[in-house]
Amino acid sequence: MLRAILKLLLGLLFRVSVTGHGSQLARGRPLVLANCDSLLDPLLAALFLPGRPLIVLPQGLETHWIGTLVRRVAECAEPDAGGYAIKRLVREVRAGRPVVMFPQQRATTTGSTMKVYGAAGVVAVRADADVIPLRIQGTLYTRWAATSARWPRRRLQRVTLVIQPSTRFSRPVFSASPEGAGRVAGTRRRRMNDELQALMQRAMADAEPRRALFCALLEAAALHGRRNRIIEDVRGQVRTYTDLLKGSFALGRLTAKFTEPGERVGVLLPNLGATVCLVFGLVSRGRVAAMLNYSSGVESLRGACAAATIKTVITSRSFVAAAKLEPLLAGAAACRIVYLEDLRETLTLSDKLWILHALLRPAKVLPAQDPASTAVVLFTSGSEARPKGVALSHDGMLAAMAQLRAVIDFGPDDKYLNALPMYHIFGLVVGTLMPLLTGTRLYLYTNPLHYKVIPELAYTRDCTYLFGTSTFLGNYARQAHPYDFYRMRFVISGGEKLHPEVAQLWFAKFGLRVHEGYGATECGPAMAFNAPLTFRAGTVGRFLPGMEYRIVPVPGIEQGGVLHVRGPNLMQGYLFYDAPGVMQAPRSEVGVGWYNTGDVVSVDADGFVTVHGRVKRFAKIAGEMVSLERVEFIAYHASPGYKHAAVVEMTRSGESTVLLTTDPALDRIALQQAARQISAQELAVARRVVKVDNLPLLGSGKVDYVTLKEMVVL
Repeated sequence: MLRAILKLLLGLLFRVSVTGHGSQLARGRPLVLANCDSLLDPLLAALFLPGRPLIVLPQGLETHWIGTLVRRVAECAEPDAGGYAIKRLVREVRAGRPVVMFPQQRATTTGSTMKVYGAAGVVAVRADADVIPLRIQGTLYTRWAATSARWPRRRLQRVTLVIQPSTRFSRPVFSASPEGAGRVAGTRRRRMNDELQALMQRAMADAEPRRALFCALLEAAALHGRRNRIIEDVRGQVRTYTDLLKGSFALGRLTAKFTEPGERVGVLLPNLGATVCLVFGLVSRGRVAAMLNYSSGVESLRGACAAATIKTVITSRSFVAAAKLEPLLAGAAACRIVYLEDLRETLTLSDKLWILHALLRPAKVLPAQDPASTAVVLFTSGSEARPKGVALSHDGMLAAMAQLRAVIDFGPDDKYLNALPMYHIFGLVVGTLMPLLTGTRLYLYTNPLHYKVIPELAYTRDCTYLFGTSTFLGNYARQAHPYDFYRMRFVISGGEKLHPEVAQLWFAKFGLRVHEGYGATECGPAMAFNAPLTFRAGTVGRFLPGMEYRIVPVPGIEQGGVLHVRGPNLMQGYLFYDAPGVMQAPRSEVGVGWYNTGDVVSVDADGFVTVHGRVKRFAKIAGEMVSLERVEFIAYHASPGYKHAAVVEMTRSGESTVLLTTDPALDRIALQQAARQISAQELAVARRVVKVDNLPLLGSGKVDYVTLKEMVVL
């Protein structure tokens, strides 16, 4: 009777639904591994999962009244000082009875996956179980969650139990001498824990519901409260979710008057709240926001507009004047130029009434959107070739955010500081959209080159997350006061390889570890990430949940091979200058739907990824393939306080390496000494050293290798 009453009561209060593959619990050897977002989760699993599973109570419920209720409605296994009753659980699973375990053993305090304990992995391996991931969604925002008071609390929050397809755990096999048995056992346990951690992270990412970007914004506003002050920019304007929605509805309404559904509309604006409203406004009305790079030059802008068949470019008179972009607009001469200042003047009473209606009943006024359709077009950096348009879907961008949220924790307790431009995948998806869709406060700054200003902003705005390229982060650290980052929890590097000296500087000066992400515009902000739970210096971490990869050997390169990837965050396709408006879906020699990154990488036995360089950035010298990144690494070891970049030049005897450096005293003798110190091959020492005042950079902070090659030729 109590079970029926509780099930009815909780079902009504939380509108509980069970989706996915529930029939799996009635066959085989089912072992259900669930997340634990609140103390309520074990009770929900006991009441709503098919059958009558055995519940292994997580810590914290032994004396809690919810734990008492769970014991009265379901059979439970209690945690003890030595861990779970492993033998009993193995017998139950082998007998075909569903067993529910919570590998995290405690309610999360971060909103993300936390450390897992290996008992569940031991049961899975010994029982040869059908491991069924269970994702319980919604309880994180109830009063029984363990997150801080800043997180929203909803008494009637909808709860969904997502039962995902089953999988099997593999028992790691090693061969070793008897004296090495202890070491082998430790490695086996670590591998099982790693597999368990990856399973829980994958379950979190896979459970993300399909929806359009603007729908995700509406959900975030409803969950965290429309009055929540969520975004601030350099103008000092602090916007709530209501302000953000109002601006998005207004700009969406106004731009819909002179654009067509599905049209790619150019956005040439800096990091401001108005830019965010414009992007959301465009996608809310079924348009595509094409983010134009205002630091790329006239030819690149003209090529981008042609590739994406952009008819209209939206910018701001004040921005054009302040940034002196009048010559740049010549690259968009074939497009209609629309200024935000002029748009505001066209707002009529009818428009204002429509906006009010939209704020009250958004579902009634917005067109239905396919999550698989294109939301944004970005353009490759052009560091090695002509920029290409990269079409990103709503699904792909939200999947990229879900992947990152599964491996790092952030939420209402945090505040992002983002100075990376929105025309960059890192600056748009991670630095701007992701915090707004997760209730994380955001401060937008317009110029990442203001190396003295940004540390001061981190201090005065109490920011906890900072994003940048290795170049930018190194300059911030050198200019900052040692106390400027006193509130900083996470420093994330992307866009280019993290230089070891930059990581050492941040740790020595601020006590902060720099977490490096490895991504590409075509694959979202990250494919792999050096997360706190899975960190290894010298690598870019492990692949994110849901990423598949293949490594294809390259003749002449002994270590690693070319990386091909596939995943939910992959682009829809390319837009080429030579075929305007025609989207070409990703494919590589591995197959359709795969993307050739062009990077030479290796993956060790523990799944950590090391990037050795781009295929294009290898030189064939004396019959061997030499990585230009290795050439640069030697230079940084010889002269850590300066900037260095290597390129290939053609000589009469074949390819050769040239090092461009800002160190006026660096020569080949110093490079040879550095190579010997780090046991690098002699061929990796640059054949020629060229002194320069500064290395040319792209707007994203990457080294502009196209310009460097031209400098060498000259």
